[in-house]
Amino acid sequence: MNAEPAIAFPCLQARRRPARTLRRVLAVLGGALAAFAPAHAQAQKRSIALIRDAEIEQLLRDYATPIFKAAGINARGTRIILINDRAFNAFVADGKSIFVNIGVLMDAATPNEVIGVLAHESGHLAGGHLARLRQEIQGAQILSIAGLLAGAGAVVAGARGGGGSMGNPGIGAMGALTGPQELVRRSLLAYQRSEEQAADRAAVRYLGAAGMSAKGMLTVFGRFAENSAFLTRSIDPYTISHPMPTERVAQLETLAKASPHFNKADPPELQARHDLMRAKLMGFVERESGVARRYGMADQSMAARYARAISDYRSGRMAQALAAMDKLSAEQPRNAYFLELKGQALLEAGRAREAVPVLRQAVALAPQAGLIRQMLGHALLSTGQAGLLDEAIRELSNAASREPDSAEVHQHLSNAYAAKGNIAMAELSAAQYAFAKGDWTVAHTQASRALGKLPQGSPAALRARDIVDYVPPDKQR
Repeated sequence: MNAEPAIAFPCLQARRRPARTLRRVLAVLGGALAAFAPAHAQAQKRSIALIRDAEIEQLLRDYATPIFKAAGINARGTRIILINDRAFNAFVADGKSIFVNIGVLMDAATPNEVIGVLAHESGHLAGGHLARLRQEIQGAQILSIAGLLAGAGAVVAGARGGGGSMGNPGIGAMGALTGPQELVRRSLLAYQRSEEQAADRAAVRYLGAAGMSAKGMLTVFGRFAENSAFLTRSIDPYTISHPMPTERVAQLETLAKASPHFNKADPPELQARHDLMRAKLMGFVERESGVARRYGMADQSMAARYARAISDYRSGRMAQALAAMDKLSAEQPRNAYFLELKGQALLEAGRAREAVPVLRQAVALAPQAGLIRQMLGHALLSTGQAGLLDEAIRELSNAASREPDSAEVHQHLSNAYAAKGNIAMAELSAAQYAFAKGDWTVAHTQASRALGKLPQGSPAALRARDIVDYVPPDKQR
């Protein structure tokens, strides 16, 4: 997936960037069901804003790792991607990615609730539901076409026969044409409902195998049932893609309560990290008034002070924000994300030289966090000091190896190489930046230029050749 984030938290960057449309997310459904669900086809064209944040992504990986192990899912090859959407929703797309709306994280009071959501989505991944749904859709397309042809033939035969009919003959003709489509649509929806139930059962198994409670999952679906109780009274259960909420909760409750881990609580340290995550999201996503309502001054918990520090920084009260960040770091000196936040605040305030030592500390505490290394490289470059260019290139190259789909890291690398006078590598990085943004024409041009300057057969030349030879999806046959 090559998509630049609309918001990147430090962490969450306070500035906004234009987001590319996520091509082919749910394209299997969007393309094949267009005739049956026009609204879905339109939704496919909407731009989805992604969020990147080292702290939140690490927490979600920690949540998911035991689930993935229980499900037999390759944790290294599976990504959890955050969507900047306040709705409570999560889904799988390409068989190796779980998309989670930030609304899930902000509304879930405990880690176990989020873990339950991840367990359910893992059920879809481990069960290969997306691939099987593709097969179902292909079969449905054949049935639909056959049904439409048969319906059209009946209409033509009726017209030629000139036989009498009751009511409006136009309605009869439309029924003959749309009837097969409705049957196919209901068949696919029934299939989806069965897969949802299978994912529920699998989730409970994974949680049990990991020694975790399914209570959070039950809480989440119970909340859905309460919120939709009025709306589902008049809904035909055969025209929706998920089981009826009340029936789903009843079935899930029986399975969940049978586990010996049902009453197992989340560890206090994990709950504390969860609270900090929710506070960070509130601080960056909500308006200042919303943060103040949620975390009033009487609340002196670490999470509340974290949210208020972020809100102060976003509102331009830098002195107050930095003081709060320093106090947080004094209480948890090994928390890399408190340092990262301070480094970002200084960098965005034009104080890159002050940001560098803070971000160096953060990297030392979280050396695997490519996003923090990316910020450190950006800060080093932003100092304008020639003596820091080599360090900037090292940090940005390290970050690029960990975050190859990040457009921003390649942009900074291009600027750093240009400042060093290494035009070939500057052009290659510019090509990678354009490629990550989906600008195939610019990527091809820059890579071609770089290829003429790079040593033949070198790793850099091979990367440039890969871009030159790349055929965009819309050009493939």
